Amino acid sequence: MEVGDFNALPDDEARTLVSGCLDTGDFGDVWGGVASLQLGLSLTWTAARSLGIELASVVRWMSASTADLVVFAPDETFSDDPHAAAPPQPRVAVRRGRACRRGARRVAARTVSCEGWQGGRRTDRTTAEERKPMTDFTELPDLASRALAGSVVAANDEFFAARENLIQPGPPAVVPTFGHKGKEYDGWETRRRREPGVDWAIVRLGVPGVIHGVVVDTAHFLGNYPPFVSVEAASVDGYPSAAELADLHWEPIVARSPAAGGSVNAYPVTDPRDWTHVRLTLHPDGGVARFRVHGTPAPDPRFLTGTIDLAALENGGGLVSCSDAFYGSAEKMILPGRAHDMGEGWENARRRDDGNDWAVVRLAGAGVVRHVELDTSYFLGNAPGWVQLSGCADLDAGEWFDLVPKQRSQPDTRHRYLVAEDRPVTHVRLDVYPDGGIARLRVWGELTS
Repeated sequence: MEVGDFNALPDDEARTLVSGCLDTGDFGDVWGGVASLQLGLSLTWTAARSLGIELASVVRWMSASTADLVVFAPDETFSDDPHAAAPPQPRVAVRRGRACRRGARRVAARTVSCEGWQGGRRTDRTTAEERKPMTDFTELPDLASRALAGSVVAANDEFFAARENLIQPGPPAVVPTFGHKGKEYDGWETRRRREPGVDWAIVRLGVPGVIHGVVVDTAHFLGNYPPFVSVEAASVDGYPSAAELADLHWEPIVARSPAAGGSVNAYPVTDPRDWTHVRLTLHPDGGVARFRVHGTPAPDPRFLTGTIDLAALENGGGLVSCSDAFYGSAEKMILPGRAHDMGEGWENARRRDDGNDWAVVRLAGAGVVRHVELDTSYFLGNAPGWVQLSGCADLDAGEWFDLVPKQRSQPDTRHRYLVAEDRPVTHVRLDVYPDGGIARLRVWGELTS
């Protein structure tokens, strides 16, 4: 979980064991209860704490939805002696007599809609016309990501941990070692201030764009996180140096705001202007694991002439919706460069019905498609059996026509197809049959507007 090999730690509503069942082995004597709160969270937190992992990470792993109120008692302990437990609050674990640290003491949970799911399987697969568009700003592309060629061009201090870690694509990891300067962190950390002032880092966005929100992730920074943060933005042509950037006029997009340690601190942005650079300021100092700048790409139109990849995120393309992204977001298909492994592409879950999976991509603008690339590199036992690419000039009308008719595809192969259709399109829909992974989607053509 901590290094990212898994992204969730499920624990079902298993029946908890009571005195008698352990002696007889008869599960008919089991008393019902929500094990994930009574035992799973406590046992996981006990083990995680011994490894130096904070409670916030454990809660994130084991949470599937929100709650109105949760009261934690992370330092309280109890014994899992089976003979000390009795309904209605059993506290029994398989390993008898060991002290466990309690996780949650009280939970007032909201009702969660499970429409479309039955027995742990998805039973509905909506069409592109029926699916609602993404509304949470964190679902928009991270314009600062290293995957889009973002860069942390300057910082006034990086004594404990390098500024470049701020925009790494993956989640922050625990670094269990100490270096000559102290505890090492997967993030950016400044020294303790002994005089008035603030610390800052400047990020050049990989793609200019409209910022809808930022995330300041302080994962693993507990006693050394910044209590307040602010964010400013600037728009500038060319490639200014760090010294030139410091002299720019910076516009505030997130006012000085509280930040919590070991948390994903999200701040919406309402300014509609395009930006090329952002400056994160820590008040007064501290450590931040990741800095995400979510928004809508707005590339320079001077570079969108001739034949270009109309679907590319860096050219203004974007994911509208997809049927399933269980293992990997469909947005990865339109990132720059080639995929280096299966984790850098779109992969859905295995289908157990008669449908198929799909993804809808908005192009940089209306354009005529000349040729298409569907790359299944690194997808060997899980590539689609067949693929199809359709286009439309009006997503609301939903009048799709073939650009690449349905045809057989091969694993670990870069497929290239010429397109004879000369009607302009604004969106493309990739269908994979019945399911499977795609590393990259390239839609080469010329803009008509």
